[in-house]
Amino acid sequence: MESMGTLRRTHNCNDLGLENLSQEVTLMGWVLRRRDHGGVIFIDLRDRWGITQIVFNPEINKDVHAKAHQLRNEWVVAVRGKVERRPGDMENKKLKTGCIEILVDELRILNTSETPPFPLDEDSDFSDNLRLQYRYLDLRRPEVAKNLILRHQALQTVRTYLNNREFLEIETPMLTRSTPEGARDYLVPSRVSAGKFFALPQSPQLFKQILMMSGMDRYYQIVKCFRDEDLRADRQPEFTQIDMELSFVTQEDIITIVEGMIAALFKATVNVDLNLPIKRMTYDESMLRFGTDRPDTRFGLELVDLTEILSGCGFKVFNTIIEKEGAVKAINAKGCANFSRKDLDDLTEYAGRFGARGMAWIKIKDDEWQSPITKFFSDEEITAMGKALDAQPGDLILFGADKISTVHQVLGELRLELARRLDIIEQDTYDFLWITDFPMFEYDDDAKRFSAVHHPFTAPFDDQLDMLESDPGAVKSQAYDLVLNGNEIGGGSIRIHNPAVQEKVFKALGIDDEEAQEKFGFLLKALTYGAPPHGGIAFGVDRLIMLLSGSTSIREVIAFPKTQKATCLLTEAPAPVNRKQLTELHLRPDWKED
Repeated sequence: MESMGTLRRTHNCNDLGLENLSQEVTLMGWVLRRRDHGGVIFIDLRDRWGITQIVFNPEINKDVHAKAHQLRNEWVVAVRGKVERRPGDMENKKLKTGCIEILVDELRILNTSETPPFPLDEDSDFSDNLRLQYRYLDLRRPEVAKNLILRHQALQTVRTYLNNREFLEIETPMLTRSTPEGARDYLVPSRVSAGKFFALPQSPQLFKQILMMSGMDRYYQIVKCFRDEDLRADRQPEFTQIDMELSFVTQEDIITIVEGMIAALFKATVNVDLNLPIKRMTYDESMLRFGTDRPDTRFGLELVDLTEILSGCGFKVFNTIIEKEGAVKAINAKGCANFSRKDLDDLTEYAGRFGARGMAWIKIKDDEWQSPITKFFSDEEITAMGKALDAQPGDLILFGADKISTVHQVLGELRLELARRLDIIEQDTYDFLWITDFPMFEYDDDAKRFSAVHHPFTAPFDDQLDMLESDPGAVKSQAYDLVLNGNEIGGGSIRIHNPAVQEKVFKALGIDDEEAQEKFGFLLKALTYGAPPHGGIAFGVDRLIMLLSGSTSIREVIAFPKTQKATCLLTEAPAPVNRKQLTELHLRPDWKED
């Protein structure tokens, strides 16, 4: 192996074109592939920016040509040579540098490489675990590296946008107090305070509110957050947020700033002009039509409520559910009456994953409603259902019947699966939607108490303050989520700044003064020292970049992600630690040093 010596890189591997003909240049990078064509050796040289073809010709430099015979994939080299035009029949239109090549006069082998465990020059089928174990190799692949480049561009755009609007970027602590309100905390034992623990923050929520009480007025942070929860494609134990908070603002102020930021972000990264303002929908309307608070509105297949129509019907299953204050809703799958029995069984099995105990269906062929359950409905009920569903010959009606939350869960997921099977989701579009007016609370049947839909510092609407005591389940909050193509990418709210209102909210949640002081005492104290009206929002960076890049998992847009078991295959973390460390942390006081 050699050193670079006096060689200094003049260009990257995506710089050169016809305007550089006859120039002497120096490139450095990795050997992507090597081809020997009758004595002339061709190398595709790769770096972060792209690929340039370099040529070793014995007529240019015999010694360098002989040396090039050693080269293998992923060796690191430096080359100096002259830019020449490729012969017309050898141009590569797919590459920016595809019309030129470098005739090499000097070669330095900076490092060699073992044979990679998977090819880096093609989209071969190899396991995700292998990719994560050798992530440093995986990141050399252009299709993977481009996601990190996109992520960088997106975050730089966000910083520039917010900096230009008088936001301050302020860091908040990573070691903080455990306030378990949502997911499980990651705990960090304290060495100097025996038996006590820090927690890694699930979000900077309390600190950013305190920054508003500190007079910072406009704060943002691109921050790591942590949740010890079961993982899936769009979850990681550590994730990144664009976090912001503003003083003396209304919901409209925050939405306006956010829409401008998202528009700037999409223009800078994927060159898409968004139509502003973004459309809005209340939580109640979203649940009524789509069964979810993050609807994908790129297609129809909306839910239709048939509860009133079928109340008192002859179908005992439906009627019993309605009598128990449940609901019957349906989806009209247009043109799907030709679904086979296997198709219907598959959909029934899919619905069962989300709580369905079965799935009734009706096919409409010509003017006949065909199903084992049609005999239980009167002509008037069939006519009313047909009108409500806009049912036509050739349609398939799929029913959900249970308590309303289960019906929404089942049919909300079923419409997505139907859309995928029917291939009716418009892929090359960005469909944004604000969801507003969330419920303040939801009732937990197991705990027999209300819990906060967002968090306990979300402000109710001013005209509903009296209902906090009389009817908390009916109170709406000043909360808002931004949804993109059926994915929640951001959420926030106007916060409570009045101590008396905060006390009422805690009371509605069943949190007494002692518990409130134990968990949130420092925030409550700060509220008594002139807290301004304030509000904010946080965006999931990983999910946002996943959608921008067209990836299917956030692991594709994180440099060093964890597996679904929350392990790092590259570093083999988590890992055991020695007894001395555990003893110092007061976790195993019975252990002695070896």
